[in-house]
Amino acid sequence: MTAQTEETVAPDLLYSEAEDDLRAAVRSLLADRADAPTVIARIESDTPYDPQLWKALGADIGAAGLLVPEKLGGQGASHREAAVVLEELGRSVAPAPYLTSAVVATETLLALGTEDGPVGELLGELAAGRKVAVLAVPFSAAVGTVTVTGTLDGIVTAVADAAAADLLLVPTSDGLYAVEAGATGVTVEPLVALDLTRPLATVTLTAATGTRLADAEAARPAVHRGLLAGAGLLASEQLGLAEWCLTETVRYTRDRHQFNRPVGSFQALKHRMAQLWLQVVSARAAARNAADALASGSPDTPLAVAVAQAYCSGVAVRAAEECIQLHGGIGMTWEHPAHLYLKRAKADSIAYGTAGRHRDAIAELMELPAP
Repeated sequence: MTAQTEETVAPDLLYSEAEDDLRAAVRSLLADRADAPTVIARIESDTPYDPQLWKALGADIGAAGLLVPEKLGGQGASHREAAVVLEELGRSVAPAPYLTSAVVATETLLALGTEDGPVGELLGELAAGRKVAVLAVPFSAAVGTVTVTGTLDGIVTAVADAAAADLLLVPTSDGLYAVEAGATGVTVEPLVALDLTRPLATVTLTAATGTRLADAEAARPAVHRGLLAGAGLLASEQLGLAEWCLTETVRYTRDRHQFNRPVGSFQALKHRMAQLWLQVVSARAAARNAADALASGSPDTPLAVAVAQAYCSGVAVRAAEECIQLHGGIGMTWEHPAHLYLKRAKADSIAYGTAGRHRDAIAELMELPAP
């Protein structure tokens, strides 16, 4: 007998020409509309989101519909392209609901497998950038306490980007509901969050009504898929954040002189930045692997996502901490954007599961079957 072996295809971690073109377009837009002074001014105001920026990113560039099939009005692209957008959003820490709406909410709807009726209509609205939807669960990924008694009642805390949402996707014991954010019985109360560029809010439903999109049996795996995609592509945002911190730190230590020498020429600092560079390169491999696994539907997707999150969250935090410290006094000021990156990195490190939770998932996934 001849043993049958399944051929393993190595993931493609390189960027395609289309991905590079998309990166250039998004980076140019963010440089024009979401530079550091603009972002700081936004978070100091009552409206951290710029509707014109979201329109340009989501509708004009078409980033909001990257995961949506063309027949539903989207771009028919993949998670690899969405990952590139998130890398650039991580570089600028722009306050845009891309991860929560264009990835998590969109992926949840796609996972329902229903292209007709209200699900298809919602996907078309999201793809066109006309609506923003968020999955009404805490940013830490635990499903909120919502019960169904003919109407929707309950409280969900720490929902990311809920204040910017037009639509709430509410998972309940009875299924998944689409609830208009401005409907009667829906209250969205902003919270004071560490990361002001991705605001959190408490969502309270009191005898609210919504459209039932799926029953509990279909909703459960769909919500799981949405959170899995969110965790996997969050690693790309963390990668972009870490790359910006490293690049800016190298630039600053090259330009800043002490004792008539660039401070970056001192051996101790060179070693720290070299070590950080190695970690960022490794984070890129992990993040790209997770995006490629999601795009290709690999059976190893849960493992790839867990590895990416277990590693990238720590790298992003360390890169932001090094950025602030190696910038010296200027890195401690409100006017310098370094604090925005540290706050985003810290907030991301507990989003969609902590690094410790993902390490536990890796241990479970790698466990050998019992003999």
